[in-house]
Amino acid sequence: MNVREQLHTAVKTAGTDEDRRRLCTLRLMQTAIRDRDQAHCVGNGEKISQSEIAALLTKMIKQREEQIAADRKSGDLEAVRQTKAEIDTIREFMPPLMDEPTLRSACAQVVNDIGAAGLRDVGRTITALKKRYPDQLDIGRASNLVKGMLR
Repeated sequence: MNVREQLHTAVKTAGTDEDRRRLCTLRLMQTAIRDRDQAHCVGNGEKISQSEIAALLTKMIKQREEQIAADRKSGDLEAVRQTKAEIDTIREFMPPLMDEPTLRSACAQVVNDIGAAGLRDVGRTITALKKRYPDQLDIGRASNLVKGMLR
């Protein structure tokens, strides 16, 4: 079942469970995907791919993490709690990320394959990782691992 179908099912379930916070977040996700579809298709009827949906959801999570930082700074703990709940809801629809041992071995493999030798090769290595493992990487963790390997 793809993300669109999972989202549709989750909206129905949240509506029958009367979970208003979750329902609002799910509808926001549907709207963001629909908007991106409309911007992408421009007359040809195509929809964005699963990897583009994952990138969109990642962007939504990043926006909410920034909002949490602002809410913490202002001392609004209730808003922090609600925003964390939104992040949890969005993460349910993200593809699973690599665990630490798998990420470490993938980074080592790419470093060896491209012949990376120093910190100047970090960008090339991360680009290669993104191409090989789309939607499976936590780029921050991968970058830290690669930097540690290339020092």
